[in-house]
Amino acid sequence: MRSFGWWFAIGALLTLSVLMVQGGVRDLFDGAPPGNGASAYFSFGTTIFGGGLLAGCVALVMNRLR
Repeated sequence: MRSFGWWFAIGALLTLSVLMVQGGVRDLFDGAPPGNGASAYFSFGTTIFGGGLLAGCVALVMNRLR
C-alpha cells in the first residue's frame, strides 16, 4: 500500500505539471469555463486525481507482475 501512495502522489504531481505547462493554471485563474458546466476547480481536481490514480494502479500491477 505504501508504493501505491508514493506513486499516487508522483502521478498527481506529474499531472499537475502537465496542466501547468499547457497553460491550464492561467485558464483556472482567469475563469475560463471548462465547457461542460462544471466548475474549473472540479475539472482540474478530477484530472489531477485521475492522474494519481492511474499511476498508483500501474504501480500496483507492475509490483504484482514482479
